[in-house]
Amino acid sequence: MSDKKSGEDLMEPLIRSRTFEESEMEITSMIDLTFLLLIFFLVAGKMDPSGQLQLPPARYGKPVVEKSSIILTLAAGEEGKAVVYCGNGINDQTRLHSADLAAQEDEVANYVEKQFLAGAKENVLIKAGKGIKQREVWRISKAATRNESVQQLYVAVTEVQ
Repeated sequence: MSDKKSGEDLMEPLIRSRTFEESEMEITSMIDLTFLLLIFFLVAGKMDPSGQLQLPPARYGKPVVEKSSIILTLAAGEEGKAVVYCGNGINDQTRLHSADLAAQEDEVANYVEKQFLAGAKENVLIKAGKGIKQREVWRISKAATRNESVQQLYVAVTEVQ
């Protein structure tokens, strides 16, 4: 036997590789990966709690009659909580002095109910000062509309001409 390969061995025909028919590409795994990445970024993303919602000024607003409305004024308090004043404007005599949020909401609901029983007021108008977060306005509006007599709730905006 010889160590050298014969010429016939070197000249063996090459085996042709199989050709595949055109088929559809399987993208199920890519779709799964896309949804996993989407979920990851939604969960891992950090929301900016310091961002405040700036309500736009109203160009075409409907005026509210103050005589037929119960007015609640909100001012900025400590730790982003709203300080509630019963009536138009900020006055220490009309301030609700509840430290607990649930108690403050109860006071707002009681004030609105007493105002409805005392006069012919049918609307609630909330005036929120600059720096009040939207969640605080929503919390107070929810408390103010506990009474079923409330026909309409308005949030005051600056009128632009």
